[in-house]
Amino acid sequence: MGGCASCHTKRVNTQTIVILDFGSQYTQLIARRIREQNVFSVVLPCTAPLAEIQSHAPVGVILSGGPSSVYDADAPPADPAILALGVPVLGICYGLQFIAHHLGGKVVSAARREYGHAEVSILDGETALFAGLPPTLAVWMSHGDEALELPEGFRRIAQTSNALAGIADEGRRIWAVQFHPEVHHTPLGSALLKNFVFGICGAQADWTPAHFIESTIASIREKVGAGHVLCALSGGVDSSVAAVLVHRAIGSRLTCVFVDNGVLRKNEFGQVTQNLRDKLGLNLVPVDASERFLSELAGVTDPETKRKIIGREFIVVFEAEAERIAERIAKQSGGVEWLVQGTLYPDVIESSSVRGPSQTIKSHHNVGGLPERMKMKLIEPLRDLFKDEVRRIGRDLGMPEEILGRQPFPGPGLAVRIVGEVTPERVAILQNADEIVVSEIKAAGLYSQIWQSFAVLLPVRSVGVMGDQRTYAYTCAIRAVHSEDGMTADWAPLPHELLKRISSRIVNEVRGINRVVYDITSKPPGTIEWE
Repeated sequence: MGGCASCHTKRVNTQTIVILDFGSQYTQLIARRIREQNVFSVVLPCTAPLAEIQSHAPVGVILSGGPSSVYDADAPPADPAILALGVPVLGICYGLQFIAHHLGGKVVSAARREYGHAEVSILDGETALFAGLPPTLAVWMSHGDEALELPEGFRRIAQTSNALAGIADEGRRIWAVQFHPEVHHTPLGSALLKNFVFGICGAQADWTPAHFIESTIASIREKVGAGHVLCALSGGVDSSVAAVLVHRAIGSRLTCVFVDNGVLRKNEFGQVTQNLRDKLGLNLVPVDASERFLSELAGVTDPETKRKIIGREFIVVFEAEAERIAERIAKQSGGVEWLVQGTLYPDVIESSSVRGPSQTIKSHHNVGGLPERMKMKLIEPLRDLFKDEVRRIGRDLGMPEEILGRQPFPGPGLAVRIVGEVTPERVAILQNADEIVVSEIKAAGLYSQIWQSFAVLLPVRSVGVMGDQRTYAYTCAIRAVHSEDGMTADWAPLPHELLKRISSRIVNEVRGINRVVYDITSKPPGTIEWE
């Protein structure tokens, strides 16, 4: 990003498993499963140069699955030298085929493809990869190619009824499986990955919240020095945890700015301002820029354009506030050089194709939506974390559960929950509908059990009848999903009585809506937000 430097977490003395992504939809699950063992993992595109891979000082490398065939002309151009780094390698699905193909074996289109549940027989229970596992495993398969001939030195270590399922060459410290141990459909997959991480790679479980907090605070102090920092606070979990981390590092030299962008939830500006000041003790400057944002969004219907406008305007507002803050502290320093954001790993993944052949899904206002040139440099202490890891960090920091338990709320706010043009009228309609959804789900005791639950205003009007009179009003969609990290999600089967209460309240209490529908789309193929 031109003109913008970032401060990332320094993983002092933390061992790393590098995961090379060949475009699999499951790659982020591999990273999560490794981190669940308290071992740090980082995902790099399969095209990453050898020097970049080595810069992480990996104790092991995992090659992910992927949709391509290794023998295709446009197969992902990964460097085969990754197989000779001198650290253990585990191939998964496409990773197995990559190993076989580049070390002298032969990969062909399978006569019988394997998709879904399968049973694997372990042929060599002595190999370290299968240590402690039963002789047969229930696994998840997803492949159309197979390794017909193995490279010299490799042997079969697992088999299904009709295909190769695992290979190994202990001399070269390379193992590979044709199934996916990272998905929950492979019940003992985490045990297999644990064998690789600890039994084979010899990793230490040092990726803990306490270690992260210590190393991050040290990194921020070193980076900022005696400077002053501005934090972009939204009141959500991510930015709040980021702010507390930076506050622990530099204290009063942090000023937090909470912007009303005109597309917050109902009464959120006042409530969040009070919570952040009273419960976190942060130096908070509230800025009402609602008219500015709504003016810029007027007439805009394209989702990507909305996100980029909001990202741009956020930076403009922050920089203007930074100048005012700098004037007040001019006697102490030269101004404010740093901007803190609560960017998370899924934001980065969805906003840019860091995953080799995978595609950009959408821009996030705090990643892909940032302008090319910025006056301030970025500090993103949570950029390597998933949402559940952020909450664990927050609890170790002693933050109140009321803040940590909040469901995710998109940076562009209600702008990406209003399909079509964002107007003050539509914002007010959605605010009222969304308040009903959240209040009813909380009353039902389901709020903490659901990843996200909210209302969406659709640009669809339909005929209705209320009080014997014809209406012609908007349609509201209700969205509720279960997820671990936002990368994948399943729609939540809310109780019918709850949906009935929500629908009845919205059509009776929210003027402008006469129809309510429920979104039962998972991610993929949809995204959690509608835009």
